Amino acid sequence: MTIHLPLRSIDALIAQGLAAPARSDALRQVAARYAVSVTPAMAALIDTNDAADPIARQFIPDAAELVTLPQELADPIGDAAHSPVEGVVHRYPDRALLKLVHACPVYCRFCFRREMVGPGGDALTGDKLDAALAYLAATPAIWEVIMTGGDPLILSGRRIREVARKLAAIPHIKVARWHTRVPMVQPERVTADYARALRVPGKASYIAIHANHPREFTADACTALARLADAGHVLISQSVLLRGVNADVETLAALMRAFVENRVKPYYLHHPDLAPGTSHFRLSLAEGQALVKRLRGHLSGLCQPTYILDIPGGAGKVPVAASSLGCEPTDTGVVLVEDRHGARHAYPPA
Repeated sequence: MTIHLPLRSIDALIAQGLAAPARSDALRQVAARYAVSVTPAMAALIDTNDAADPIARQFIPDAAELVTLPQELADPIGDAAHSPVEGVVHRYPDRALLKLVHACPVYCRFCFRREMVGPGGDALTGDKLDAALAYLAATPAIWEVIMTGGDPLILSGRRIREVARKLAAIPHIKVARWHTRVPMVQPERVTADYARALRVPGKASYIAIHANHPREFTADACTALARLADAGHVLISQSVLLRGVNADVETLAALMRAFVENRVKPYYLHHPDLAPGTSHFRLSLAEGQALVKRLRGHLSGLCQPTYILDIPGGAGKVPVAASSLGCEPTDTGVVLVEDRHGARHAYPPA
């Protein structure tokens, strides 16, 4: 397996024609604060003649990242408040995150953990991994463990098998879920052997695939997804609703169909988190609700993600899609139900 090395500096991006030399000073300020990495697979998708290219917008640094709004938070979803031991986030009773590594093959410019990830970050190994696993083993309410980071799929097959073996030994854990961008951005890592290594013996195996634009579904990415599905993993999606990337009905529809065509069930569509320097990606909740509402009825039910907001500060995720129900102002109990064309229909009381 040959891993194609990412572009990790502003100079490298400029040399490849992916960043403008005239903007180098501002971009170096961005890179001094937030990690930069663009894999060759993603660099090859960027249209350098399009100043608004949606792939570039996700991965190429922008001077707008230097603007931090008062409401933006270093830990926007409150991981730290729910971390009983290093590497574990236990926000919900029946599931916990296991953050195995702090590095990624690409660094998304909208990342909600951008203050915490980057090259050189300590992986969860040795005594730290043992302590994290001991917490999971000592907490019988935990039914599902979600491997995240960073991106856990940058780990070697040997390390993946080690983690899988140790999780398999915890009887009350029934579901193992990996969250990753690797199949899309560095698909050469996902060999058939690696796909098998991700199986946790005796547990249901899920992999959440992060993609935000239909162009990310290259032939190599689709091959990687097929290897994961053929190895017995259930594939689900996660995407972020991003201004300038996918915040229109046509792009969202194509993205969700691409997931389904590759055996990935749409799962979460995230409203952008309040991470520092990301305001240029965010749209209002009302705008997001209108977009998601237009998907309903025009796309197969298989293509419908759950639109969610992670409440700032650590209170957790809540669905925020607009309701199709509206009660009449009288006390008749009749409910008005809006169809996909906007027409309203009376539904009788129970």
